[in-house]
Amino acid sequence: MTKLNDILQGFEPVGLDGTYNVRYMNRVDTKYLFPVSKLPLLLRSVRSVYSALEIDNEREFCYKTVYFDTPDLVFYLQHVTGKLNRTKVRVRSYESNGLTFLEVKQKSNKGRTSKTRQEKEKVMDGMDHLEESHEFLEELISADSTSLKPVLNTGFTRITLVNLQHAERITVDYNITWNNLKGECLKMPYLAIAEIKSEKSTALSPFFMQLKSQGIRSTGFSKYVTGMALLNGATKQNNIKPKFLLLNRIRDEFYRNGTA
Repeated sequence: MTKLNDILQGFEPVGLDGTYNVRYMNRVDTKYLFPVSKLPLLLRSVRSVYSALEIDNEREFCYKTVYFDTPDLVFYLQHVTGKLNRTKVRVRSYESNGLTFLEVKQKSNKGRTSKTRQEKEKVMDGMDHLEESHEFLEELISADSTSLKPVLNTGFTRITLVNLQHAERITVDYNITWNNLKGECLKMPYLAIAEIKSEKSTALSPFFMQLKSQGIRSTGFSKYVTGMALLNGATKQNNIKPKFLLLNRIRDEFYRNGTA
């Protein structure tokens, strides 16, 4: 991974303004999990057709997120039980530009993801943001917004690729960590999560074609659900056991190939 920045320099840069047309707030998201050791080859294979987001001469960006849920974990249970209409509430900080947003992310029974957000000042736990945004939240979520509490922190590094010709945006997350607000931490240095965000099918995506050539298949995955299950011991873990098995296979492949 030490050469990752060198590989990213081989992409044409694009600023935030250049991503406007693919910054979908209503979209189809498709996720792919794989050993992070495959990322250099994957990036090299697509750099002729994608541009890399660049802000202040940086192309790798740190994100921090605080997730909120009700005392009975309504949002977690929506996800882990496979409910088609489901919600996440989070405060996300973009370390690259100092921006922070209170976000409500919802997935419909049609498989489309929508995101609604309010810009906020950066704080540590996000509770002030919720207390001043009850009206905003009440319009979007079914749960009582006054009952929401922070339950999980996540952090990761993200690369964003843009293909204006195919009207798609790719994010790749790695260096993923979770903290359950009790001082317990979980890290997965071996994991990369790619996500194709587009208005329509990913079938014509050059990035998808490269993933396919490496035997990497799409899979549903939630950082929130994973962290809640593994760190907070949340219920219904049998429902996501296949995800744990996939993570174990990715970990084993990463270390087996001498990339530790």
